[in-house]
Amino acid sequence: MTNLGQIVKAILISLIIFSGGSFGYMFLEKWSFIDAAYMTAITLSTVGFMEVHEVSDAGRVFTIILIFSGVGYFLYIAGVIIQSIVEGEVQSILGRRRLDKRISKMKNHYIVCGYGRIGRTLCELIKEESSNIVVIEKNLEMAPLLEEDKMHYLIGDAGDESALIKAGIESASFLVAALATDSANVFLVLTARQLSSEIYIMARADNPGVKKKLIVAGANKVESPYVIGAVSMGLRLLRPSVSSFLDIALSRKKEAIQIEEVFVSKDSHYTNVMLKDSGIRQNFNLIIISIKKASGEMLFNPSYDTLIESGDTVIVMGKTPDLISFGDAVNSDIEP
Repeated sequence: MTNLGQIVKAILISLIIFSGGSFGYMFLEKWSFIDAAYMTAITLSTVGFMEVHEVSDAGRVFTIILIFSGVGYFLYIAGVIIQSIVEGEVQSILGRRRLDKRISKMKNHYIVCGYGRIGRTLCELIKEESSNIVVIEKNLEMAPLLEEDKMHYLIGDAGDESALIKAGIESASFLVAALATDSANVFLVLTARQLSSEIYIMARADNPGVKKKLIVAGANKVESPYVIGAVSMGLRLLRPSVSSFLDIALSRKKEAIQIEEVFVSKDSHYTNVMLKDSGIRQNFNLIIISIKKASGEMLFNPSYDTLIESGDTVIVMGKTPDLISFGDAVNSDIEP
């Protein structure tokens, strides 16, 4: 039974006992309702006040029964309270242990530090691709929201080494520094880079002058929400059609046209294959926008004789089912 159900049950029992006591005195002693209710109240509470009127033998027997009923009722109430406290504590402890255990088993996951507006929105986007996310949030009041969003989380200071280690930074692939202040993000990036030299770190910078500091501290990528927001607003004003197209292409709706990137491993059947022989356009109805070479060079609108090499990232546009099929084919052991 839930706590609310137990409370309702306790109230009903108290009303039944009080009503039974009051009407019992009215019936046995022929007292008024006020006298009977007062006698019932001092009897159930065992305060030891004097009897309202002289009580008959039948009234004394009834009073004894009423006293035992009252004691039993208060014992029940105490039991409900203790049970609620104990169950709540036990469930909280067991839930936290299960969550810590799941976090300890994660590999190649995302660590998002800060669950404010930016951190939460970012987590929603990542969840569309992977549920392997660990949030580190300092504010304990955010715990209910994290529970509601079904996030793996830790309450603590993201700049603390112990919190990052507990979040599995040594086995994580990505870390996002989305704390409220630039100084906190700089310190976080420094600490995270010392703990892991391989993890990819993306950091938030409110002040453009902090970008260089974050790069020096070890961030792989630094983004300013304000700059991105301003660019987006400007694009909507100056290039509304382009903006509308990007909104559709970058949305995660399955029925929409999307842009996706697919990494080509050395074992892929597409490795060392020219675009004209790959069949990407014919077999998957996709448009190849660009190929990012392993060196970082970006080939926009690559020609038909461009060679797909190991370590390349093919950026394609099309419908979600076709993108999924292409991604599966690239990473499949079976020739397309």
